Amino acid sequence: MEKISFKIYNSVKDLPSLWDAVAQSNVFLQTSYLSVLERSAPVNMECFYIGIFENSEIIGVSLAQYLDLNKLESFGERDKSFKIAIRNFIFKNFASHTLFLGNNMITGQNGYVFSKEIDFNHISEILLQSADEITLYFKKKGISIHLVSFKDFYDHCSLELKKYRFSNIYEFNTQPNMIFYLQDNWKSWDDYVAALSKKYRDQFKRARKKNDGIQVKNLTYEEVLKNEEQIYELYHYVAKNAPFNTFFLSKNHFSTLKGQCGNRFQIFGYFLNEELVGFHTLLLNNETLETYFLGYNEHIQKENMLYLNMLYNMTEYGIENGFKRIIFGRTALEIKSSIGATPVQMSGFIYHNNKLINRFIGRIFKNLEPELHWQQRHPFK
Repeated sequence: MEKISFKIYNSVKDLPSLWDAVAQSNVFLQTSYLSVLERSAPVNMECFYIGIFENSEIIGVSLAQYLDLNKLESFGERDKSFKIAIRNFIFKNFASHTLFLGNNMITGQNGYVFSKEIDFNHISEILLQSADEITLYFKKKGISIHLVSFKDFYDHCSLELKKYRFSNIYEFNTQPNMIFYLQDNWKSWDDYVAALSKKYRDQFKRARKKNDGIQVKNLTYEEVLKNEEQIYELYHYVAKNAPFNTFFLSKNHFSTLKGQCGNRFQIFGYFLNEELVGFHTLLLNNETLETYFLGYNEHIQKENMLYLNMLYNMTEYGIENGFKRIIFGRTALEIKSSIGATPVQMSGFIYHNNKLINRFIGRIFKNLEPELHWQQRHPFK
């Protein structure tokens, strides 16, 4: 193999001209999306873009994100208060400066992409060296990075990485990624509904009945701008009540995304009596439909089964537009399985820069991870 090197960039405008050609298989590594992160990232996040070269030709691209958790208003408010207090203490003192290699804002293996076959020995080297270089960059600014995390690998990749430099880094599995593999013979929405067993078809009909009177609208860029305040409030309500948070989006995130990515970013508004009461978003990533952030008014959600209806609508969009799979991400596992998504285990790797703390990273990590109890549903005949 030729000489492999990498270069870290702080700004999208400095990226090599062939960046997008290398990143063509993943929308989350293309400059249209990266410039959204740059212009409207969460207030506590700074992004780094890593170009990987063979000799002088770019063959891979990667993303890293630094998060300053001191700037966060809450880490999630749903768990018991004592647990929250302990978790907040630990985060503030031992993990407030965290570096992610990968994208902390979405679920799935979106950390790097290569335009040619490259072995995992080289990949593990590049990931670790990039982390070291960014850690050093912050050290020179007087900031010490506590935690370094390599995010979201599917099983075969984590197995390969562990054969090399990742063998002595703590591997963790958090909640599974809920992925809906759409069946080839579903040519229309009716085919999907027909495939449901009686119990789940009844659930579907009940949800649809509750949704009467709510208008769903695919929003244009102008409409997103017009409703930006309300969209953010609905998003923020849901985010704040999540079991765990490391960031909050900036207020202009959705309009920036729509402006930059156009039709590859879809945002659907839910209106009741002309008032926006919910929204969901989708990113079109080749044959994969990626669900992104959503928001809703809590009272309408309960009354009108808004969340479940959103899941059906995303599924309908996926089927009607010929996608092969829908990535539903890591939350609300049970309700997502009730529409057909299945759990796919993903792992990450993490180490602490303090050697003593790092020896106990496994024990510490297990205490921070919110507990998981859920039952998988099987909605098809």
